[in-house]
Amino acid sequence: MSVSEMFAALQGALGQDQDIREEIRKVVQALEQTAREILTLLQGVHQGPGFQHIPKKCQKAREHFGTVRTQMESLKTKFPADQYYRFHEHWRFVLQRLVFLAAFVVYLESETLVTREAVAEILGIEADREQGFHLDIEDYLSGVLTLASELARLAVNSVTAGDYSRPLRISTFINELDSGFRLLNLKNDSLRKRYDGLKYDVKKIEEVVYDLSIRGLNKEATVGAGGEK
Repeated sequence: MSVSEMFAALQGALGQDQDIREEIRKVVQALEQTAREILTLLQGVHQGPGFQHIPKKCQKAREHFGTVRTQMESLKTKFPADQYYRFHEHWRFVLQRLVFLAAFVVYLESETLVTREAVAEILGIEADREQGFHLDIEDYLSGVLTLASELARLAVNSVTAGDYSRPLRISTFINELDSGFRLLNLKNDSLRKRYDGLKYDVKKIEEVVYDLSIRGLNKEATVGAGGEK
């Protein structure tokens, strides 16, 4: 084979690779748009009246996740099944965003942390690497850390809306989350930096709870919660 023939063959391979990346990019753009729609919908919970409509917003968000599952099915067909990590960078960011959104919906519904397996089911992908297009553990953890920041914001806005018990429950949840992350030996530099930000979320929520305490509103929230039960 001559040099020109060798480089012609290389160009053919490069062209095929570029075509794959372009097809992936188109689907990822659609996923990003759907993620923006879900985020816009859920941001309404931060407004005063939004607390009254949490179940309705979560229901609508889950309808949008139906679109996500369809788009994920399309994404799976755009590259060879055994080359997941070769193209992973193309969808990593939007997948982490979708993990956060799924985790936020589940938290708003039940005030619990969604499992990686449950997120994978919501997104229409696999939890285990061996089964194909899957939810990488680090992508799951990154999405959970974004949830922590969102809940810190929700704690502040809850007080503004006159919901004094929610920040106390968020504080308990975030502290449990922080304890869980402390059990991990994180090697990924990006994920490690994201985790370092969790301590600021914990501090922010603690300040909210402390403010409620010195104003005596934490007792009111506790009594109110006990009355509901």
